[in-house]
Amino acid sequence: MRSVSSINFSLFHRHRLCNFLSSKQLSEADLSNHFSEKFRLSSLFLENVSSTTHSDGSSCCMEPEVTESTNCTEGSPVISKNHVMDTLLRYLTEPQLALKFFKEQSGYVDCIDVFCLLLHILTLNSQTRKAARILLNNYLLKNLCGSPMVLMERLAELEKRYDLRSDPCVYSYLLNSCVRANKIRSAVDCLKTMFEHDVYPWVPHINILLTAMLRRDMIDEIHDLHDEMVKREIYGDRYTLHVLMRACLKKGKPEEAEKYYEQALDRGVELDAAAYSIVIKAACQRPCLDLALKLLKVMKDLGWTPSVGTYTSVICACVKKRNLAWALILKEEMVNSGIPMNIVVATSLMKGFCVKGDVASALHLFDEIIEAGLTPNKVTFSVLIGWCSKIGTMEKAYELYCQMKLMGIQPTAYIISDLSRGFLKVNLVEDAYKLFDEAVDNGIANVITYNIFLSWLCKKGKVDEASNLWDKMMNKGIVPTLVSYNIMMLGYCRKGCMDGALNLMNEILKMGLKPNAITNTILIDGFFKIGDFKHALGVFGQMEAANIAPADFTFNTIINGMCKVGRMSEMRDMLNKFVEMGFIPTSITYNSIIGGYVKKGDIDSAMSTYKEMCENGISPTSVTYTSLIDGYCKYSNIDLALKMHNEMKNKGLKLDIIAYSALIDGFCKRQDMENASKYFSELLEAGLRPNKIVYNSMISGFRNLKNMDAAIEMQKKMISENITCDLLTYTTLIDGFLKVGKLSFALDIYSEMRSQGILPDIILYTVLINGLCNEGQLEDACKMLKEMDRNNIAPTVLVYNTLIAGHFRKGNLQEAFRLHDEMLDRGLIPDDSTYDILVCGKLKGSYLQCGV
Repeated sequence: MRSVSSINFSLFHRHRLCNFLSSKQLSEADLSNHFSEKFRLSSLFLENVSSTTHSDGSSCCMEPEVTESTNCTEGSPVISKNHVMDTLLRYLTEPQLALKFFKEQSGYVDCIDVFCLLLHILTLNSQTRKAARILLNNYLLKNLCGSPMVLMERLAELEKRYDLRSDPCVYSYLLNSCVRANKIRSAVDCLKTMFEHDVYPWVPHINILLTAMLRRDMIDEIHDLHDEMVKREIYGDRYTLHVLMRACLKKGKPEEAEKYYEQALDRGVELDAAAYSIVIKAACQRPCLDLALKLLKVMKDLGWTPSVGTYTSVICACVKKRNLAWALILKEEMVNSGIPMNIVVATSLMKGFCVKGDVASALHLFDEIIEAGLTPNKVTFSVLIGWCSKIGTMEKAYELYCQMKLMGIQPTAYIISDLSRGFLKVNLVEDAYKLFDEAVDNGIANVITYNIFLSWLCKKGKVDEASNLWDKMMNKGIVPTLVSYNIMMLGYCRKGCMDGALNLMNEILKMGLKPNAITNTILIDGFFKIGDFKHALGVFGQMEAANIAPADFTFNTIINGMCKVGRMSEMRDMLNKFVEMGFIPTSITYNSIIGGYVKKGDIDSAMSTYKEMCENGISPTSVTYTSLIDGYCKYSNIDLALKMHNEMKNKGLKLDIIAYSALIDGFCKRQDMENASKYFSELLEAGLRPNKIVYNSMISGFRNLKNMDAAIEMQKKMISENITCDLLTYTTLIDGFLKVGKLSFALDIYSEMRSQGILPDIILYTVLINGLCNEGQLEDACKMLKEMDRNNIAPTVLVYNTLIAGHFRKGNLQEAFRLHDEMLDRGLIPDDSTYDILVCGKLKGSYLQCGV
């Protein structure tokens, strides 16, 4: 009779054969599910293991006992884990047999130790590594082996227990499988645990993990993991460098990307084109153009053609640094290397041209890309429309807007805003409102759009119209922001309507908005503008009570306001209080104080403040010196003005256009055109461009000397500099020509002025009528009077006196008395000069003082 062991041995082998044959009918993908089920059936009997000892005393693993159980299906035999482990170890050098045995023992698939031992055995041989990789992928994807960290721990423990000296590839495969199974954080934990066990997987597989982390924005974790690597002198390769630098760029830290690049160079890492492309992009992000161009040259010297992305980054950086010349050179280089220009480069170059002030070249480039088949995008149109609007080329701006819509590109609120500002700037109000209505109908208009029109109306003093627009905005369901309220408050304050401004402040509070420092400062400035310094300081007190921290511009507004209303002593007390609150006076503060003293004619106090400013370590600015120079010039102390000018130069400060303007005007008023011309030339030598104020001062100075040739020459220079002559310019020239008896020249200048669309004011009409009367051109003088009526300019007593005197000189007494009666009908009250004319027949004084 056979022993139980013999029976069990026979049954076991029959069972193995059945399992082996049945497993051959299953695909490898199905084996895992099959093995898992078998393991659940047999795991109840893992301890039924037997071993025997030979007569020679040696021991060996016996085939396990077969036990029967009502919990098992079809009498499946159960074998022990230890037996399977021992058997696998016998196949250490025959990994294919180990894999075959493992598949036969389907019940042990869910046993982590068995699975991990098999992985070690399979990865020891290059021919079975692929099988290990597939098993890991399948089991991690289907979560058949528990946590990856458990696998990691068991792999390390078994390696140490059996002294397997396993190849790192088993750990590398584990990392790779975790990434494939989207278990990124588990992979990170596994890698850190590997480092703790002095296990170092292959760098390429670490790179795969780092790349997956980068895709998931795990930027800080990437750098932490790399720090762990560096501690163990694992620096990675050039691909590791790629990931690290890209992570820095994604985090917005290009300087750190450059550091990684430099460290890699120091270690002798062989870099590729991609590494240079990334570090060039980092340099462009800063932007450090010199470094970007240097790296680009190195890249090309190494024989690599920069990619379209690299060229695009550097070209955009050139434009950002306003180096359009290099941007154009690189664009040509890119195109010549076979890389076609893209819309990003084209748009960047257009912006570069616009910033340089060459909008025409930007538009020309736009036409070129259209012909080349490139499709402009919303950004392209936004750049061109914005700059065309900024320089007032509204016809072209609107043409681009229509072109954009025809291409199916929906305008943005920003584009509408740029166009609206442009139309309003050149006073094309109807076009602006047409665009605005279209934006409202299309649902594009937002609170910013409304704010633009509110701001424009308020600046024009049309606060009532702004209020109507406000109501329309509210009816559209567009909620005003604090900026909207600040705009309206500023409008009321500029108009001097402080009640309206205060009502808006109450509305702000009702809306649950919090007034900020700007809101309160607008109110404070508004009260100062109407001379109500008490209410201005009252608002400041309320601001303090509400715990609204004043900004520096708040303190400076109060100081400036106190100086403008002439409350210089109270201003000093306020300044001391502000300093105690932590305010540090700046040049702006002292400039306001100096300006206040100059306005009062207290030049000594202005100079004392200047010295105090210097003693406190605050450097005077051009505004400081301009105020002092202007003050000295106004009070006919040109010598001290020149002293300040020299002191300014000695301190290394350059005069600005305002300082030169003050000096030139001072000399012109003294009729010292030699020195005025000297400083005019000095202004040009300093690289400054004379403005309208300077030219008007020079023209006035020459007019006062009756040197109309020099005056008209100055006007020609003014026009050649594209500086538009204004009413003051023309009035001064007309007055000058009339003084020297050149009526025809004066009338020619007047015709030129009218052709420019400039309307005369009461001063110019007075000058013209006086000149015509002096020349006996009474009929033309009366025509001027009628023209005044057409232009809604009410004549003054001085105008009538001039006309009446002219008719008396001609003996036209009837017309003289008619004009006198007309003057009375207009409600004008005759003065002493009127009666002198009527009694004596002439106007005292050879020329009317019209304030020109």
